[in-house]
Amino acid sequence: MKIYNTLSGKKETFKPVKKGAVGMYLCGPTVYDKGHLGHARSAVAFDVIRKYFQYERYEVTFVSNYTDIDDKMIKRAAERKMTVKELADELIPVYQRDYGALGIERSDHSPKATEFVPQIVSIIEGLLKKGVAYATDDGIYFSVNSFRDYGKLSHQRLDELVAGARVDVNEQKRAPEDFALWKKEKPGEPAWDGPAKMRGRPGWHIECSAMSMQILGETFDIHAGGQDLTFPHHECEIAQSETFTGKPFAKYWLHNGFIRVNEEKMSKSLGNFFTIEDVLKRYDPMVVRYFLLSTHYRMPIDFSNDLLEQAKQGLSRLRDCFRNVQRLAKDSGEKANFNRDAVIKKAKEAFEKAMDDDFEISRALAAVFDFVNEINRQLKDGIDSKKAQLILDFFRAIDSVLCVIEVKEKALSEDIEALIKERNKARAKRDFARSDEIRKQLENQGIILEDTKDGTLWKRILK
Repeated sequence: MKIYNTLSGKKETFKPVKKGAVGMYLCGPTVYDKGHLGHARSAVAFDVIRKYFQYERYEVTFVSNYTDIDDKMIKRAAERKMTVKELADELIPVYQRDYGALGIERSDHSPKATEFVPQIVSIIEGLLKKGVAYATDDGIYFSVNSFRDYGKLSHQRLDELVAGARVDVNEQKRAPEDFALWKKEKPGEPAWDGPAKMRGRPGWHIECSAMSMQILGETFDIHAGGQDLTFPHHECEIAQSETFTGKPFAKYWLHNGFIRVNEEKMSKSLGNFFTIEDVLKRYDPMVVRYFLLSTHYRMPIDFSNDLLEQAKQGLSRLRDCFRNVQRLAKDSGEKANFNRDAVIKKAKEAFEKAMDDDFEISRALAAVFDFVNEINRQLKDGIDSKKAQLILDFFRAIDSVLCVIEVKEKALSEDIEALIKERNKARAKRDFARSDEIRKQLENQGIILEDTKDGTLWKRILK
């Protein structure tokens, strides 16, 4: 398996810190507002990567945090006349609900920054002792010039980074690029006993260092997040963490591409900003998941109605093939051996070859659709139940990564069941006018009927 490492700027053969295990840390949201499409893109992309490691039999420890204390949260809580904790307690369940609807598996650990203040204080105290951090009247700062490799993640020199960055004006800072590890208490703000006997709260960058190292160790495998976090957030994480431990921080850095709406960057100022909640009111959550995962994680995604319609059609093709095979399959209880069938073996090898090349999902899906085309052809010729079960097992294997194909259909309401029975009676009486009328009535309620030799089958229309 090769993965693109932002740190080296090239694809590298994946070699975990511990054989057979993967430690992943994904920078989660700052919970001052509901999740938006950018959050969903990152969460889905790394959910697929996590699941592919599991598909490859790695033991994965997946950590994704909630930043529940920072300037934005303090400002929003004040606007809403509530505490910062009340704001976090309101919004974290909203993220969990929206992510759950998108089929995103819960993290093994979902730490909150406020739960790790002792660890944060300990790291800052260590940096003060090393002489690489210093106190001012308004907080404690990390001296960027003390870390010679600053800029190695974003591949820029320090002077280039400083020129392109917005830095706080603070005459007490030794250098304008130095960043806050700890912010001194201000009236009305949450505060904890901190380093150098200074009450206050953590800076943003130090939170992720403390949470990731406490759970995954001082050196772990993968640190992930959006491309916008490369600098300064991840660059600062590396500087403070590696200075504190004297060891490499994360071996591999993975960053996902942005969301664009109708070829423009998504932003509130342009009026093209969508929350996950808003999108899920208009589209089936699995259509949205499929849409988000079907573009390679490092590439930007254009969000548009046309592209979502294409995603809907693609997902429908996958599900229709799965359902058609499912009708024929009878589980014998045998363990699937895909090498028994040349078509399945070819599809499996192509899927894995693509995913092993930096999770090239577009090529992986192309292999899946080639497989679907071949299976649809075989279905016309007829396949036996054993072959059908083998195909079904393969679909389920790849769906352990994709999580969009197999769905547990909700039971039909009594009214719908009654309409289907009435239509069957109308067809038996050759009352095709009434039969067609009921079919259209059901379609308006999101149900499609298919008449087969085994009876009338139904499925829900993807919205």
